[in-house]
Amino acid sequence: MEKVDNTKELKLDFPAKWQYKIIMQKEHDAKKIAKDILKGKEHKITKSQNSSKGNYASHTLEVLIDDHKERKAIFEDLKKHKDIKFVL
Repeated sequence: MEKVDNTKELKLDFPAKWQYKIIMQKEHDAKKIAKDILKGKEHKITKSQNSSKGNYASHTLEVLIDDHKERKAIFEDLKKHKDIKFVL
């Protein structure tokens, strides 16, 4: 089996559109959370689907990023938010 090297940076041409998938309890306001985290940066958030029991909702957050550092920082900020359960 071939070993995969996960240490390499993605090769992207910047600025680039990047999508994050966020999962949270459905009663939380994903648009407000994204606006608070991105502090005025242009973005688009769309609801993807609800969980089978209807407790959670997933959303796709699309952002124009300027570099890898910004991409990772947004990911970390989303991950740290108290109302977000999971980020991809």
